[in-house]
Amino acid sequence: MSNLAFALIIFSAVMHATWNTLVKRSHHKTVFIWWMFICSMFPFTAIITVIDEPFHWPGSHTLTMIAIGSVSFVLYHLLNGRAYRDGDLSIIYPLSQTSMVYVPIWGVLLLGERLSLTGVSGIMLVIFGTFCVQMREVSLAEIARPFRDLQSTSVRAALLAGFIYSIGSIAEKTGVRDYPPVFFTYFLVIAMLILMSINLCRPKYRELIAEEWRANWRLILWSGPTVMLSFLTFRYGLNMARVGYAVPVRQVSIMVGVLIGIFFLKESFGRMRLVSATLIVAGAALIRFG
Repeated sequence: MSNLAFALIIFSAVMHATWNTLVKRSHHKTVFIWWMFICSMFPFTAIITVIDEPFHWPGSHTLTMIAIGSVSFVLYHLLNGRAYRDGDLSIIYPLSQTSMVYVPIWGVLLLGERLSLTGVSGIMLVIFGTFCVQMREVSLAEIARPFRDLQSTSVRAALLAGFIYSIGSIAEKTGVRDYPPVFFTYFLVIAMLILMSINLCRPKYRELIAEEWRANWRLILWSGPTVMLSFLTFRYGLNMARVGYAVPVRQVSIMVGVLIGIFFLKESFGRMRLVSATLIVAGAALIRFG
């Protein structure tokens, strides 16, 4: 992985953890995420009007990848919003990033990617760190606890979100190979926004749209550019790296999410979660050299 690709993905990871924190602090998660995407369209549209990139309309193959990606990522956001209603940021956020377990497998089987032994070791270390983040102490009972927590609706929603995200990651990797990442991301965001708007047409959301804006308009305005930067930098990095490496490296965002949860949201069991996040960062370093 090149230095530029690594730097872009790390920056995207920080932005990713940041907007997830803003979602966690909101009242109505699904409505807040919709507002977030609305606000991201303004800076995004401004960027594509000045960027030095020749434009052409996407072909049928690219449109298919945009459709698969948009459905996958909308489901990911909806499931994440459900998980954040009751779960801690430093628990739910790492679980929702378990796409890294599946993406290297999809990359090898579907895209023909080849991974080095060092890179695979890094991926395994990232997976182990993500598993340990739910542990409260080092013990056999705690090793089994994540499996017992499958009864929690928040945990199940976060794990399902991670699996669905892996499908979207393969679709976008395929898409940005044949189409400029900035335009692919722009059309992807538009498609996601359309799907979210259809979902919010249901009666139970109508009064919540204005209510969420009144309560959290500052957070919404911050979240728009943040999610735009997260999306855009990751897809440029993804275009320059194997998807089997890019997605696990992005899990450095778990370190950021854990730190925010511990120091700003005052969540418990900080020491164990911090050790787990450090393992994830170490795994990302191995991937960089792999």
